[in-house]
Amino acid sequence: MHRRPPQPGGRGEVIVIVGGGVTGLSTAFWLARDGHPVTVVEKGIVGWEASGRNGGGCTHPYSPLFREEQRLWPMMDDLLGHPTEWRPHRLKVALDEGQLDRLWKSTRLATDQGFEAATLDRAELRELVPWVGDNAVGGIHWKYGGHANPQRTSQAYAWAVERHGGRILQHTAARGIRVQGGRAVAVETSAGQIGCDALVIAAGPHTAALAAPLGHRVPMAPARVEMIVTEPLPPVAIGGVDGNGLYGRQTLRGNLAYGGGPHEWIDLDGEATPRPVNSPVVASLARRLNELFPRLGHVRVIRSWGGIVENTPDGRPILDRLEDPGNVVVASMSSVGFGLSPATGRALAQLVLQGRCDFADLSQLKLSRFGNLPLDWRSRQGWDALPV
Repeated sequence: MHRRPPQPGGRGEVIVIVGGGVTGLSTAFWLARDGHPVTVVEKGIVGWEASGRNGGGCTHPYSPLFREEQRLWPMMDDLLGHPTEWRPHRLKVALDEGQLDRLWKSTRLATDQGFEAATLDRAELRELVPWVGDNAVGGIHWKYGGHANPQRTSQAYAWAVERHGGRILQHTAARGIRVQGGRAVAVETSAGQIGCDALVIAAGPHTAALAAPLGHRVPMAPARVEMIVTEPLPPVAIGGVDGNGLYGRQTLRGNLAYGGGPHEWIDLDGEATPRPVNSPVVASLARRLNELFPRLGHVRVIRSWGGIVENTPDGRPILDRLEDPGNVVVASMSSVGFGLSPATGRALAQLVLQGRCDFADLSQLKLSRFGNLPLDWRSRQGWDALPV
């Protein structure tokens, strides 16, 4: 990735985005595509953390951005000019009647909006996914949604931003925001000061620390999550298959990439990202994947990933333009950033430019909903970090 240093003294960049994950990159893409000067500031490598290492799911029917998510994903390869490996549809597998009931409750969020789904018995499931065992009681075919390659998509966003004239500063940590006259006027970084006329803070678990000096409490709890990847298998027709508390996909090469709780709650220490480590969660993932696909018990896990995501108290994103400073937008996706990123980026670009989103009601995602949140909310929810 080409890197240009900030101009001495902070040459005014119309829009600065702190955070080079998919949320920040997508926002930069939509702004740059419309001709707005934009700079992305990323403390490491774009898409290097959870944005580039997740289950790749593109199906969030509970979100007000769901319709836009579904409209945009089939177009993203053409819009970005690079492959995302997006594939349509998803399959849901239930191992007991309770799981099947919960799957249908989730499915109705989409079917009530006019999207189509179909019940599958065990035999029909096995025709689509031959790895399903006799322990499956049935499933659901979501004839909507899909999945994409997180690493390729993150890179596609970055290349598209630069092609449209935006700039991306990697290995450049944001350390503070200078405010003057009720507006953010510059971002202090490890490489110097960058002037701005508008600012988007989309820095994942570091968003709270950047917003706090501005007088805003952004409640979030950082957590360590993990993924496993298997050796390649023969491709199946629909590679996005979830169940048994797992989310994931089959890659075009044939690998299975899966994750899914439980979280390990942690605390952050400064701007650095904690060292990636694996925990007993990896064994839990492998065990539950074997339960989901018992015919694959012989398949080897060839790599894994441990990284950090942020979670809001109600598990829903925060997408809001602040009143003071009035030119700052705050975004926290609460662990669901990848799939919603095409729609989220477009919504955030509109919040920057016009103060509102004209294709979705974002009122339920405003920061103000946490105005009466107790200071000890993490303890009350059992989300405190364990002693080291």
